[in-house]
Amino acid sequence: MSLQCGIVGLPNVGKSTLFNCLSTAKATAANFPFCTIEPNVGVITVPDERLFALEELVKPEKVIPTTIEIVDIAGLVKGASKGEGLGNQFLGNIRNTDAIIHVLRCFDDENVIHVDGSVNPIRDKEIIDTELQIKDLESIEGKLSKLSRSAQSGDAAAKKAFEALKVFKSHLESGKNARTAHVEPHELEAVKDLQLLTGKPVLYVCNVDENSAGKGNKYTEMVKENTKNENAEILIICAKIESEIAELEREDQILFLEELGLSESGVSRLIKSAYRLLNYATYFTAGKKEVRAWTITKGMKAPQAAGVIHTDFEKGFIRAEVIHYPDFITFRSEAACRDNGKLNVEGKDYVVQDGDVMHFRFNV
Repeated sequence: MSLQCGIVGLPNVGKSTLFNCLSTAKATAANFPFCTIEPNVGVITVPDERLFALEELVKPEKVIPTTIEIVDIAGLVKGASKGEGLGNQFLGNIRNTDAIIHVLRCFDDENVIHVDGSVNPIRDKEIIDTELQIKDLESIEGKLSKLSRSAQSGDAAAKKAFEALKVFKSHLESGKNARTAHVEPHELEAVKDLQLLTGKPVLYVCNVDENSAGKGNKYTEMVKENTKNENAEILIICAKIESEIAELEREDQILFLEELGLSESGVSRLIKSAYRLLNYATYFTAGKKEVRAWTITKGMKAPQAAGVIHTDFEKGFIRAEVIHYPDFITFRSEAACRDNGKLNVEGKDYVVQDGDVMHFRFNV
């Protein structure tokens, strides 16, 4: 299960700096580098200390972390929804992402010109929101047009979908994002195929000055107040500091962060926030050939989790052998966990827990 996040923001808010930080991040280890698969798409490993603790115990031939694709969505300016700049192209790129990382400028610097002449993160947010809302309205109106005749002819399913679409249309026309609409599950289903831009989970990244990296400032407080009803994640990051951290080796990163009074890098916190936002969890497989992390959705049962490795694992699922991560660390091997009654055999109804070390038995 791959995770793709799109970074958006107005010019000169620090979006490209943050993307470049991610592109050279050494958040896990130097032998897991960032790689570019398109000019504006990169892949970064997910920092997870549990993976390296398992490596120390199992001593495998290789270690494979989970990854996140980061898409640099450039060209978003006022009028993007009407094709200004490269608006339509990049709005299309956002549609393919799982979540949006919205970078907001929350620092004063007379040497960095703001596209609108002054620093106001709420105004900036509303500009981007408006462009995305306009695009979503186009999508909804297009589907309403297609459903209109069927709904009027008495098709019950079409009529139900038609009414649901009208709810979202009204919500968007009032200047609100689709994700804040109070709707029923069947209404969400009606717009699922549209992949509404403002319906995607969002992480607001407040890019602050160095002195505000720890606790934020007046601008970050404005963002918190403005987004309190959005069920969104908010992260305070100093992109300038992150660019310095990204150039350091792992040991030096830790020392640098300690000097700044920070427990971990903003890049690491950003990735963890993205996981929380999408309700993701991680389980591990651990053997002599490899120790590997796998991404699943929280609440996923064992056969579906096995299917993340290969569809045959899910189709032919027999059972899962499960060791909870704290037990593996305590007893230090699979054999010791088995001897101490800490290896559990679970069936199809087992809900996988974050951190589980698993081995699947299947037959195809």
